[in-house]
Amino acid sequence: MIGRLTLSDFRNHADALILPNHAFILLTGDNGAGKTNILEAVSMLAPGRGLRGASLGAMARQDGPGGFGIAAEVDGVMLGTGVNANAPERRQVRIGGVASSANALADHLAIVWLTPAMDRLFLDSPGGRRRFLDRLTLALHPGHAAHSGRYDAAMRARNRLLSDLRTADPVWLSALETQMEEHGAAIGGARADLVARLNQLLAHQPDAPFARPMIEIEEAEPQGDEPLAIRLGRQRRRDAAAGRSLTGPHRQDLAVTHVAKGQAAALCSTGEQKALLLSILLAHAALVAAERGQPPVLLLDEVAAHLDPLRRAALFDRLADTGGQIWMTGTEPSLFSDLSAATRLSVTAGHIFRSTT
Repeated sequence: MIGRLTLSDFRNHADALILPNHAFILLTGDNGAGKTNILEAVSMLAPGRGLRGASLGAMARQDGPGGFGIAAEVDGVMLGTGVNANAPERRQVRIGGVASSANALADHLAIVWLTPAMDRLFLDSPGGRRRFLDRLTLALHPGHAAHSGRYDAAMRARNRLLSDLRTADPVWLSALETQMEEHGAAIGGARADLVARLNQLLAHQPDAPFARPMIEIEEAEPQGDEPLAIRLGRQRRRDAAAGRSLTGPHRQDLAVTHVAKGQAAALCSTGEQKALLLSILLAHAALVAAERGQPPVLLLDEVAAHLDPLRRAALFDRLADTGGQIWMTGTEPSLFSDLSAATRLSVTAGHIFRSTT
């Protein structure tokens, strides 16, 4: 768990300190007060661009010095990240006071989030669902971020070469395609492992009060047994014409089915889709806790707003059962009245106050 969180010039928070003393950290306040900004800061203690996917420069406080800093104490280890005003798009990471890579953060914290923007996940593009799948996978397999980064780098280099296929070095193309196969196999294997183990847990989950999902990975086209490097080599002309690589794990999609209704999630109601996401998230927390010996930190933005009292109480019970640290936002303190033990904070215009309600 995060025992201490400090923000400097992050979004609308000039200087903030949070000392959680319960598993639940509740952030309440008006829209625009800066509640989600705090969740975003926590999400930056993981590889990637956080829960908004924003550019680093956009995270620096307006009218501030141009950079920002985020630091947290986790099991006695200080994790820090931020940017310098002189290089606003170059992320710096320190672990235990030593410069490190963002990917190394995954060895210390598993962080997963659910935001209102994700309510349309099943109607969104495959890229949005892949990012969600990869965030879940990373929490279970910390090395997933490194493989994804190296795969993407090799793919970008291949695409650049294919932009002028007549002059492209075939030996260099083959080397890049071999790298894509190596890291692609690790990516696909980690995703498949996550999905298989999640489905095992979900198979024993009741259909109420949250919908029970079944998940699977869909390929953009049949893969067969042909190695990826061979397939990429055979499809160079097609990919050159398209201006991108048309096969590989970067084309996979996440498919979710509402088991009780036998219906694809995309065809379910908005409430059912939210329930399916919550079911996946709760099963995932249990899986990560069993595998890593520590549950993930969950960031839930406005998660209780549209739940009836029965489902809110059930959700809080299930979240408590994960044994992890839960950060939640809401506009009204009454949404969390069923939680007796919690760190309650009121957020107003970038300022954070202890709250008793």
